[in-house]
Amino acid sequence: MPEGPSIVILRDELASFVGRCIERAEGSARIDQARLIGRAVRGVHSWGKHLLIELEDVSVRIHLLLFGSYRINERKEAIPRLSLGFAGGGELNFYACSVQLIDGPLDAVYDWSRDLMSDAWRPRATLKRLRERPRLLACDALLDQSLFAGSGNIIKNEVLYRVRVHPLSLIGELPPAKLRELVHEARRYSFQFLDWKKAGVLKANWLAHGKSTCVRCRIPLVKMKELGRSRRRAFFCERCQKRYGDSTRDAAEEPSALDEA
Repeated sequence: MPEGPSIVILRDELASFVGRCIERAEGSARIDQARLIGRAVRGVHSWGKHLLIELEDVSVRIHLLLFGSYRINERKEAIPRLSLGFAGGGELNFYACSVQLIDGPLDAVYDWSRDLMSDAWRPRATLKRLRERPRLLACDALLDQSLFAGSGNIIKNEVLYRVRVHPLSLIGELPPAKLRELVHEARRYSFQFLDWKKAGVLKANWLAHGKSTCVRCRIPLVKMKELGRSRRRAFFCERCQKRYGDSTRDAAEEPSALDEA
């Protein structure tokens, strides 16, 4: 599943379509495709894992899910979920993804301060929201799109390793300084992710995700296929990542908007 930084890259790749008029819309997505024809692209935005193509009176929301892909000015053999052709040439094709239409202004739908990659990101607001959910697991918090829009499994594993917090720690048991460190590292690492992804060296800079040995302790990392309420793959060190609080009691009941959102 592409994480926020990858969607920022896609957003920037589509900047050249701003101002262009759609003359063809087709594909298997169950939306009113006729509404898109004849409308100009006003802007291309990202919020978390959502790509947003803003038109004159409606926006297209693309979520690439686990296996989604796209092609710019070319096609795959597969039937696209949405294919957009533009006046004067050029096309966008999206595959194996979720496509929805959004009516009205995007500002009425999206809180940009929750997006890790946005200039509107507000760490203090995120800290407040976290403190209101003390039984939330650290591994689930970093996948909760209402807290860290754009964060996915790579960001989760890397951030927790870098701040030395066990994924099964309870948010309410983290010392205030450690909680602030987690929030700031989520933002900082997201932009490192972006830079490394652009340079083609993202995997070379992983410290925990997909790794087998702790670079600090020189012992095997714990690898779990399913962890927390999110039930996502985890890599962590039992020695240097401290576990805060007893998460065995009722943390699994804590609701969250997980990274599929």
